[in-house]
Amino acid sequence: MKKFYSLVYLFVAALVFGQINYAVTPSPFSETDAITLTIPGDQIDESAWNVSNNAIYIWSWSFDTNYQNSQDCPTNGSWNSSSDLNKLTYNSAADTYSLTMTPTAFFGRTGIGRFGFLLKDKTGSHQTSPDIFVNVGVLNLMLTNPAANSLTTIPAGTSVNITATTNVDATFQLKANGTVVNTASAPSQSYIYSYTMTQDANMELIATDINSNSKNAAFLLQIPRTVFSEAIPGWIRQGINYHSSDQTKVGLALYAPHKNFVHVIGSFNNWAVNDAYLMKRDTANPDLYWIELNGLTPQQLYTFQYRTNDLKKVADPYSPQILSSYDDQWISSTTYPNLPPFPAGQGFEVSTFKTGQAPYSWQVTNFQRPAKEDLVVYELLLRDFTQEKNWQSLINKISYLKNLNINAIELLPIMEFEGNLSWGYNTSFHYALDKAYGTPEKFKEFVDLCHQNGIAVILDIAFNHATGRSPLARLWNIDPDGDGFGEIAANNPYFNQVPKHSYNVFNDFNHTSPSTQYYVERSLQQWLTEYHIDGFRWDLTKGFTQNCSENDEACTNAYQQDRVDIMKHYADRQWAIDPNSYMIFEHLGTDAEEQQWANYRVAEGKGVMLWNKQTDPYNQNTMGYAENSNYDRMNHALHGFTNMHAVGYGESHDEERLMFKNLAYGAVNGGYNVTNLNTALERMKTFGATFFTIPGPKMIWQFGELGYEFSINRCANGSINSGCRTDEKPVAFTLGYDTHANRKAVYDTWAKIINIRKTYPVFKSKTYTIESNNLTNDPAGLITRIYVYDNAINGVKNVVVLANYSTSAQNVIPYFPYAGQWQNLMDQSISNFASTTTPVMLQPGEFRIFGNYAGALSTMDVNAANKLSLQIADNPVKNGSAKLIYHKAKNGEIVIFDMSGKRMDSFKLNQENGTYELKADYPPGTYLVHLRSETGTAIQKMIIQ
Repeated sequence: MKKFYSLVYLFVAALVFGQINYAVTPSPFSETDAITLTIPGDQIDESAWNVSNNAIYIWSWSFDTNYQNSQDCPTNGSWNSSSDLNKLTYNSAADTYSLTMTPTAFFGRTGIGRFGFLLKDKTGSHQTSPDIFVNVGVLNLMLTNPAANSLTTIPAGTSVNITATTNVDATFQLKANGTVVNTASAPSQSYIYSYTMTQDANMELIATDINSNSKNAAFLLQIPRTVFSEAIPGWIRQGINYHSSDQTKVGLALYAPHKNFVHVIGSFNNWAVNDAYLMKRDTANPDLYWIELNGLTPQQLYTFQYRTNDLKKVADPYSPQILSSYDDQWISSTTYPNLPPFPAGQGFEVSTFKTGQAPYSWQVTNFQRPAKEDLVVYELLLRDFTQEKNWQSLINKISYLKNLNINAIELLPIMEFEGNLSWGYNTSFHYALDKAYGTPEKFKEFVDLCHQNGIAVILDIAFNHATGRSPLARLWNIDPDGDGFGEIAANNPYFNQVPKHSYNVFNDFNHTSPSTQYYVERSLQQWLTEYHIDGFRWDLTKGFTQNCSENDEACTNAYQQDRVDIMKHYADRQWAIDPNSYMIFEHLGTDAEEQQWANYRVAEGKGVMLWNKQTDPYNQNTMGYAENSNYDRMNHALHGFTNMHAVGYGESHDEERLMFKNLAYGAVNGGYNVTNLNTALERMKTFGATFFTIPGPKMIWQFGELGYEFSINRCANGSINSGCRTDEKPVAFTLGYDTHANRKAVYDTWAKIINIRKTYPVFKSKTYTIESNNLTNDPAGLITRIYVYDNAINGVKNVVVLANYSTSAQNVIPYFPYAGQWQNLMDQSISNFASTTTPVMLQPGEFRIFGNYAGALSTMDVNAANKLSLQIADNPVKNGSAKLIYHKAKNGEIVIFDMSGKRMDSFKLNQENGTYELKADYPPGTYLVHLRSETGTAIQKMIIQ
């Protein structure tokens, strides 16, 4: 920056007035180019300046690209003592002064748009004036009126001044709708022209410098429209509407607050802005624009976009199918035969419609969905499940899935997402089926086939956000460069400008907005009714609050009442569309908040299911480590849920694969090594035994049944990096895992266990307890006992599951509820146990699933086995003390559980017969009192008031 000095100093300084000549090569130049500044020697009178040895210095300063924020050159030195680094080089032969430098280095900054300089002697007694300014950069065009990429509305017949400047001399050419309307051929650094409006015009100003480099700036001039108001016909609502009796007619409607008018452009009007296709306003809701298209040809495909007055061109948010210039070119004809071409020149997505389409003929119209508590869900990403990555290839694998005995498939998002190789959570159109996996008809065929085989279809859906290509984002965004993308505008009726939770990606929906709620409800209706899907897994429900910020994780994870209310509203809306459809939330939040949904409307047979992550404790067990290995919270009651609404899982798309950690970090004990493939696979069988036998809904991730060991973070080159988390993974079938004997053995074992679960009604019981890594009974840890019982049913009333996750053989005390015969439900063999505490020898990684043998025990009284008995005097207990009367309890123990299965207390008995005064200082409620002994187990309910 040029220095300013005292008035006295300026009076005594000798000035050279008049613009000096100079040259810069090359020209134009960028801030990173090496340039040479040359000044003829006759521009300076060295003798008048009293300068010897041609000691002339440059004093210089720089500006940013807006020609502001000036900064001195760091090597200027001081005014009265210039730095020798800024001394100009004198060429006596040519009689010139010069300086060679690179602007970024010379000025010590980047983003330079201009620099200024003057010449002086070393002491500052003499200098040139006025200051000289040099523009930096290759040709730069600045449109000053109207602004670049702007929209200006001007009545027909009026004029607008178009002005611009450049940083170097240039010629100018102005175009309207591609036609040249003005040319300025004399080189100049400024432009002005008065343009008279006759029609809407896409304007382009082109500047060209002496080296034939060109820059352009675009803007739009638009004539205002008069929009007619008329009540929207009853058969039209937001989106694409087919007339029930006229196949030549379609109704379109767009909710567009803050827009002045909307045109429909498409294949039916050659994509031109035509006022015959100007949409009307609904009289009752002026923000709703609508139009009837008539004279259409039945079964002909039409494409279109909406074009708003502010230049936004978008597809319909309620398009069942869209075409994309970004993604469609990569979809194979095998996956999507006869995919319509994207209309040239339309940029962003376009909508499609076709009248007179034949509806899909459903083979199953009355599918009986599995009860929530019976669900065994197979979570599946089609991209990585088959090599072909399409619906037909998945249809071809239906026997593989059916024979595993799962009864539901949960698909990662298949709504229109950006790209073709995604997990699907980068959704742009929630209403549309993504074409990357195939046609709508083929997807319906897949759903139909699943229903024919007793398998429900659940869709993962990400309603907490949408990407920048969503029309809901693009219609109201801040787009200064006119590329269609931009930050959310303050008047957007769907999204928050600033995210309201700490896990946000893309654009954060505001779910308190009626516009957003309508969009969500319509999307739910589309999938439930058009595709007959059976329910949804709602992704990241922590994002459905307006109370927090993107930097406040504690707030996001805490109970939020607005989120409770919003999600109950959505539950009501989904059940209004399909009363028996599944609602599953991925919340992973506080029990208090999740209880609000799990217990919501349970008296009506409803209630929301919640994801129940138990990956870490299960993996500790499968690896062979006792620390943090308790997975008792697989029990729904420990969450405070009235019904079995906790969807337990050890693996999901979001979690590391159990087998990866087994092989990478598994425990070693002598010759027993969990990192050995076959050993790790055997332990995965045991995982199935201690997982599927717990009552309530369960979920597995694809290929876990084959011991799939590739890390979630595996890269294409085989390395492990968190940046590769969503990359494609090897397909198990391609690797031959389904024919590998030991891997197939895991599949077969899980299939058998799931079949046992389906066969015996006892697994529907809400009365069960889980003891995993109970150090009181098993000091060495890693022993699991699961008890499931329902004495009101016929047949198998009790199931006892035992597992040894340690790395050495263990004698496991089963604590059977009966002494006598027990059946191994895996091979139907019968064992006779003389005592309920007779140990069962289990090798490392081994399990047993015992059921009471119906032929021998079906008439046995649980409290009369070997004359064992237990009574609770004065039940309900009111004074905090309970008298327990017991008989024939050899080596007996009293164990108290609450109804969630949580172990409250335990006491050893010193004699076979007697009474025990129990200090029952527990919270009011119902408890189970277990009397365990060598002669059996007796169970009584105790009520604390």
